[in-house]
Amino acid sequence: MGVKKQRPRRSEWAKLSASIGRRYRQVRAAAADSIRRALKPKTLGQRGEAAAARFLKRLGYVIVARGSHIRRGEIDLIAVDGRTLVFVEVKTRISHDAGHPAEAVDREKQRRLTRLAMVYLKRHHLLDNAARFDVVAVTWPEGRRRPIIEHFKNAFEPVGEGQMFY
Repeated sequence: MGVKKQRPRRSEWAKLSASIGRRYRQVRAAAADSIRRALKPKTLGQRGEAAAARFLKRLGYVIVARGSHIRRGEIDLIAVDGRTLVFVEVKTRISHDAGHPAEAVDREKQRRLTRLAMVYLKRHHLLDNAARFDVVAVTWPEGRRRPIIEHFKNAFEPVGEGQMFY
């Protein structure tokens, strides 16, 4: 014959209820925090990087990292195009008044990006893989819903000592 299950005692119900209540409050707080972050106004640079990532995805790139912090710098986007690892620098401007966004990737910036890319390749054991540098220039005039995006494939050769890419 079957064994009759005992109902949990009142104190067990209280513990279970308290536990469920705590978990509910945690989930609710996490959801509220997530909504706050989603609604928080993004900087022009963040909006530009997101637009550049969407643009590259439409071209068939696979985005493997965003805002990758390495040592004393950051690589905006790291993507894969076919069998090539692509380090992408995104420059976003409201207008061309101060020059074209891509012009901001000067020789010093190229040298820094080359060094950061080398660290990334070493850290992830990818030194044998083909790699290149692309620049995505995003111009997002105020009041426009969509930006103007220009993609400069293989925008510059590695700069510095130990040219490791080609």
